[in-house]
Amino acid sequence: VQLVESGGGLVQPGGSLRLSCAGSGRVFDYYNLAWYRQSPGSQRELVAEINTGVGSRQVKSYAESVKGRFTISREESNEIVSLQMNDLKPEDSAVYYCNANVDEINYWGQGTQVPVAS
Repeated sequence: VQLVESGGGLVQPGGSLRLSCAGSGRVFDYYNLAWYRQSPGSQRELVAEINTGVGSRQVKSYAESVKGRFTISREESNEIVSLQMNDLKPEDSAVYYCNANVDEINYWGQGTQVPVAS
């Protein structure tokens, strides 16, 4: 399983950014997909997660701090999971990591930096 993130970069407060994570190894067939973030001196935290369900069985969850601003989605055909981030705040600044998980198994991308500053 390989995960490769893209789309990070400097953004001003109030701005928007879309992160993408391309998976390989049939990640989408078996794994829940998530975005985590980690800022200096802090632990890695879960930002958003989407399960393997389709249609009405699809479940998305978000950290309280990003609810209403961030949206996670997955494109089955292209094996891409995205994180649309709107109304970004300085406290959203972090390295964002793509994650694929099932049971106790976790795979991680290399991370992409998102600094939010004027």
